[in-house]
Amino acid sequence: MSEARRKAAPARRRQKRHWAVRVLGWLAALMFLGIIGAVATFFIVYQTTKIPDPNKEFATNTTTVTYADQRNNLGTFFEQNRHSVPLSQIPKTVQDSVIAAEDRTFWTNPGISPSGMVRAAVNIARGEQLQGGSTITQQYVKIMYLTQERTVGRKLKELFIATKLGRQQDKSKTLEGYLNTIYFGQGAYGISAAGGTYFKQPDPNKLSVQQTALLATVLNNPTLFDVTDPDPRTKKRIIDRYHYVLDGMQQMGTITPAQEAQYAKSLPSLENLKKKSSRYFGPNGFLLDMARKELAQRGFDEDAITGGGLKVTTTFNYTQQKKILVAAQNELPKKRGGLHVGMAAVQPGTGQLLAMYGGPDFLKSQLNWATTKARPGSSFKPFALAAALQDGKSIYDIFQGDSPITVQGQKFGNELSTDYGDVTLLKATEESVNTAFYDLVDNQMDDGPEKVTAAAEAAGIPASKALENDKSNPSTVLGPNAYASPVDMANAYATFAAGGIYSPLHVIKEVRGPDGKVLWSDASLQKQQKKAFTPEIANMVNYVLQKVVTDGTGTGAKDLDRPVAGKTGTAGGVAVEDRAENKKCDGCKEGSATLTSWWSAYTPQLSTSVLYRAGASGESDLDPYSDDPAFFGGNWPLKTWLAFMKAALDGVPTADFVAPDADQVKDTTTPTFTPPTNTPTTTPTNTPPPSTPPPSTPPPSTPPPNTPTNTPTKTKPTKPTNTPGWPSLPTGGTTSEPTKTPQKPGGGGQ
Repeated sequence: MSEARRKAAPARRRQKRHWAVRVLGWLAALMFLGIIGAVATFFIVYQTTKIPDPNKEFATNTTTVTYADQRNNLGTFFEQNRHSVPLSQIPKTVQDSVIAAEDRTFWTNPGISPSGMVRAAVNIARGEQLQGGSTITQQYVKIMYLTQERTVGRKLKELFIATKLGRQQDKSKTLEGYLNTIYFGQGAYGISAAGGTYFKQPDPNKLSVQQTALLATVLNNPTLFDVTDPDPRTKKRIIDRYHYVLDGMQQMGTITPAQEAQYAKSLPSLENLKKKSSRYFGPNGFLLDMARKELAQRGFDEDAITGGGLKVTTTFNYTQQKKILVAAQNELPKKRGGLHVGMAAVQPGTGQLLAMYGGPDFLKSQLNWATTKARPGSSFKPFALAAALQDGKSIYDIFQGDSPITVQGQKFGNELSTDYGDVTLLKATEESVNTAFYDLVDNQMDDGPEKVTAAAEAAGIPASKALENDKSNPSTVLGPNAYASPVDMANAYATFAAGGIYSPLHVIKEVRGPDGKVLWSDASLQKQQKKAFTPEIANMVNYVLQKVVTDGTGTGAKDLDRPVAGKTGTAGGVAVEDRAENKKCDGCKEGSATLTSWWSAYTPQLSTSVLYRAGASGESDLDPYSDDPAFFGGNWPLKTWLAFMKAALDGVPTADFVAPDADQVKDTTTPTFTPPTNTPTTTPTNTPPPSTPPPSTPPPSTPPPNTPTNTPTKTKPTKPTNTPGWPSLPTGGTTSEPTKTPQKPGGGGQ
């Protein structure tokens, strides 16, 4: 390198450094100006922000809920039971319980939560729902306005007011306003109304520590912590939150550790809780309750739901809802006492719940049989079919149809111990041959149970602890535990009807504010649609399930006189009334009862699932309600389904399913099909041969005495059906107990 070039090189490097310094300087200057601008803007907005008068701003407006047509009203949400009391009349235990629950730094924080602000900023960046204020002051500010805008501007205004309120107003006054306006659920605004509603004690001074702790528990989210919800998961949430409140009170010195331990033993009695509003009367009360819960899931607070003047349009179809009520309440066995029906109808391709029957009267029982999970039994087999097709299996592959079959050292069998010989996957689905599906999933598919649960979740069966625990259970294919509700099954089957496209199930179509502005629409759910299965696999599943109707266990559905695909399913075990005796006799009652009975089926336009259960808890024996050997899904569940579907599709043009590729349905095999043996001689000749429940071989580890094993032993004499044209269609089998009991391999019938 020449001397001149050596001298030029350092000069160029110095020039580059000078440019870098200049750029950094400009960036620093811009940042400094930005900070000055932000601070100036903050102080300008802060100075111009006025603290409103909460007494003038706090008001409620009725929220109206309509059917999908926006003409017929489903109900309203309007509850404002409020009576203000001065803070001097609110004892310290009440004050501290709320502070312990909602804002433990209330007396020292500036009125806002920096961590809450960061969380809100992250949500804004992600395009998610804006979260409400986490401090008591912020919550109080939001209550003042009751506006439902989910904008950055509204959130910033809330933060400025909260900051100014925290600096200018005495904390005691803020707490007093909060305690007199916060919503406690059940229509109660403020601590006095809450005490009167929950405990018939409107005087805060007369509330016990346990009572105040429970009130502080529910105010966080009166829907999530609804004390009237019979769901055990809700009760667990309430107990956990209740313990959290007591722990906070103990840390604050309000109660002693000994008192905390004493109070934590149980929740206070709710025998004086006011009854639900009459607006929930009848079967449609379940629809209104479901809409309310989904509004909360969509980010609408309780004060907005009950007093925000929202205009809510649901997905429920007014005409179809009337038709499902007629079917669910009339197309039933003669013996009906203690019998429960859950029904749900979903529109394929949209996830919209069009109609639902959860029970006769929400006010008498809030247990919704359409959303309560149960054992699906053999109605879970279509997911195994889909998983097998994804695994490269053919519907003409051969599997063991004889009973029993040994899996993981345990023996399982068919309904009524029937032998079918070697059967194709197609025939196994038509006749719901249990052993063939055991052979498929557990012997001829790697990680078969896990693939079945993955297919079920892809179709729309919600992920659950039961499914997670059963990913290696040999009987997962037969739905041995409480995996799904009728609503879940209707939507999952709708995925097949929609060509393999999953759509999120929902009941809210649109929400508008008092000014008519759209606050939420189900159009936003379209991005959550996904391809659960390829069209080729979905078309093949539809083809096979149509064969269930034309040639298998669901032939009664042919009376709909249009293409139908569906599957029967039952689950057996030990009826709740027999569990004590079963414990004493070392399992002599195992498998003796039918606990759930299903018929889930669909056309290209509508997917409907019907579930029958018995007893207060849904764990009683269904068999006494039927003249058949068992309460088969192809009988009464199918009849109830048919009564609704005939009416629902009246006048609707017939639609065909997309046929699978001709080469895929062409049988190139010549399997030998052995006629079933041991079939009860009294079974009608046009009834498909029943399959048997798992045999009595116990699993390696003995289950708890009150847990049914996998072996039903139907002892009822076989009787011909008394209804001409409705042959006894086998659909039953056994499963283990719901998820509250230890997981055990289970059986499932047709």
